[in-house]
Amino acid sequence: MLAVIGFVAFGVAGGAAFLLIPKLRAAGVLGKDLHKPGQPEIPEMGGLAFLAGFTAGVLLAIALEAFIPSVLPVDFTALLAVLGTVLLTGLVGILDDLLGMRQGVKAFLPVFAALPLVAIRAGHTAMTIPFLGHVNFGFAYSLLLVPLGVTGAANAVNMLAGFNGVELGMGLTAMGALLAVALKMKAATALAIITAGMGAAFGLLLFNWYPAKIFVGDVGTLSLGAVLAATCIVGNFETAGLIIIFPYAVDFIFKATHGFPKSFGELDNKKLHCPKTGPVGLGQAILKITGGLHERSLTLVLIGIEAVFGTLAALLYYLR
Repeated sequence: MLAVIGFVAFGVAGGAAFLLIPKLRAAGVLGKDLHKPGQPEIPEMGGLAFLAGFTAGVLLAIALEAFIPSVLPVDFTALLAVLGTVLLTGLVGILDDLLGMRQGVKAFLPVFAALPLVAIRAGHTAMTIPFLGHVNFGFAYSLLLVPLGVTGAANAVNMLAGFNGVELGMGLTAMGALLAVALKMKAATALAIITAGMGAAFGLLLFNWYPAKIFVGDVGTLSLGAVLAATCIVGNFETAGLIIIFPYAVDFIFKATHGFPKSFGELDNKKLHCPKTGPVGLGQAILKITGGLHERSLTLVLIGIEAVFGTLAALLYYLR
């Protein structure tokens, strides 16, 4: 049944992306592809297709629980709360894509998107933290850590973006690691969430991979981060979430120390190079170390880095 959920999410997301591309272009919802000669304009807000696919997958999982409970024993209250959180986070992205918001406002709003998870007290208040052991956070887990987790993951994924296929490629890699952890933990609800997320991400990636026919936009990046956070919270494997988010955290620190500049890379002879002012993000640091890469190669390197941390996260649960 998990395969059916993933397939439905994939089909809906892919179909939605195919339909959105001409509609968004006709509506003038476009963004410049900064790393191509001539900087062509590409339809934005492809993340709407991700939301459509994810929603279809989650609703199918809920329907299976309602009509055939023995097939996939999930907690549909938790699934509805996760869906509410992801859709609300996507709404923040939609508002920013269409209207534009100050960075601080956009960064803070996902706190409110986490309220459905807070309302049902999703997750377990006790966590095993490396070097600290078993810690019970009590009400602080629901009221503080859950909103911080959703907000932090959404903003981290939103920051590490800007190269064709990188958001969905890294997101799929991270979700693959969480899928392995959820299988080990036998966390059926988390499995349903991550399967729907992976199907939707892969469906959209077909149109977002280099050369991109559509950008995911903030609606996509923020939603991806919310899916990652919600999976870890509902599945009770937050430590895995902390490990897979590490590359994003490094990028965030880079950008935070430079005042969050909007700069990616300089195109020269079909290769991207680190600006002469120095790296202000993880992608630019890689360009600095390598002396320049093709955009597709840079995306693959970033996915590879995420794969390393995803593997470490999975091994932590399989070897203990």
